[in-house]
Amino acid sequence: MIFIDTANHISALAAKMAKPHVIAAYPITPQTTIVERLAEYVESGQLNADFIRVESEHSAMAACIGASAMGARTFTATASHGLLLMHEMLHWAGLARLPVVMVNVNRAIGPGWNIWSDLNDSLSQRDTGWIQFYASSNQEVFDNIIQAYKIGESEEVMLPVMISYDGFTLSHTSMPVEVPEQSKIDEFLPPFKPAWKIDVENPITHGNIVPPEPYMEIRYSMQRAMERAKKIIEEVGEEWGKKFGREYDLIQEYKCDDADYVMVTMGAISAEARFAVDELRKRGEKVGLVNLRTFRPFPYEKLKYEKMIVIDRNVSPGLGGVVYHEMKKTGKDLYGFIAGLGGVDVSYKDFERIYELAKRGKEGWYPLEVK
Repeated sequence: MIFIDTANHISALAAKMAKPHVIAAYPITPQTTIVERLAEYVESGQLNADFIRVESEHSAMAACIGASAMGARTFTATASHGLLLMHEMLHWAGLARLPVVMVNVNRAIGPGWNIWSDLNDSLSQRDTGWIQFYASSNQEVFDNIIQAYKIGESEEVMLPVMISYDGFTLSHTSMPVEVPEQSKIDEFLPPFKPAWKIDVENPITHGNIVPPEPYMEIRYSMQRAMERAKKIIEEVGEEWGKKFGREYDLIQEYKCDDADYVMVTMGAISAEARFAVDELRKRGEKVGLVNLRTFRPFPYEKLKYEKMIVIDRNVSPGLGGVVYHEMKKTGKDLYGFIAGLGGVDVSYKDFERIYELAKRGKEGWYPLEVK
């Protein structure tokens, strides 16, 4: 079945079809229409779930943590400053190994107040222990949410999962999305079987004081789970492809086989970069594109190309582009550009210009530093 709708409504539909037991909701632009639509599903009886209206995003994540610890499948959504308010509880969910699934609609951080997209909000949470997916289309939004539950709930993983996509560019833009029947989703996604849960019949100690050595072991186990998640992400993406015709990996490659330079992007600007690659190819330029689907775990081993042009829609002040510096571990030739902060448009013409600048050995803030 084909639905033509915004990414936010598609998110709500995907969450409904994953059949969560508990939804925690707090509004924030440009996320609000996700939880509004989920409220309609619950109120109309289309979704049998407890819908918890909380007083803040911090409480939304706390509610998901409590429900997940009781063995419930959970969902919430947020954006920008709402995600930042969750920061403490994001660490808690990761360390407690609770597979909460959350959508984050990327929006710039203030002040000044800005409701347009860049990726600083989600990338600033990169050390909390959450798997992070980035979608470049509404179809990917739907597919990633369903897969997120199967990946996060895997016994080999048991980590929370964040699905991010660009505010307004996707959140409020309608696109056609292929949506399988509920019975097919049920075949793909089995009921949640928690690795641990709070049970009065089988009491455990949880969240107590932890001595240094066991704490280090906990951190180590979370790192190992993140490493194992790469294999599970690939397996789940392959299974999704066999069942629904759209296979997923840690990255998405486009015209990379013979490329002299490969552009690396993340999120909605990847669609514009893809068009730029086509235009450059018409001029005889051997250019490819890698769209990073996953940021955590980071797919170092997939980024094998000798010359890569990294376009970051984010900045870590005092360091530079987050993805660019993550990719230094690959040991390849990198050309880093920071572009599109605060919703500044990055058109295919800009990608063409960035490519020409990289060929001349230039990099930096585009267009502020590179001329």
